Amino acid sequence: MGAVIAAVRPLPVACHFHDTRGLGLANVTAALDAGVRAFDASLAGLGGCPFAPGATGNIDTEDTVFLLEQLGFDTGADVERLVALRREVESWLPGERFSGAIARAGLPKTFRVSASAAA
Repeated sequence: MGAVIAAVRPLPVACHFHDTRGLGLANVTAALDAGVRAFDASLAGLGGCPFAPGATGNIDTEDTVFLLEQLGFDTGADVERLVALRREVESWLPGERFSGAIARAGLPKTFRVSASAAA
């Protein structure tokens, strides 16, 4: 990523990751270390590539927001509201495959919504 950023500077670089083998958020942290500050994710990890058998979809927005907030980035997103929206989407798409650790396990009791997301 560092080489890509250097090659296209001053253009911003955004990353789009899939979570096929459960390493999507590891890729986010590696990209953060290289200086990337924009990421594409999808609610509940929906999406993916129809040409990649077994592909599990994109990185999950809720998990990505939670990770970024825990690392000290103010995303401006309200992860609690994202999870609530996800529950609605689940009811609209019965039988669809959803992913995401935050929706499965819940937010830690110590989690605090950032000031900008609460506004």
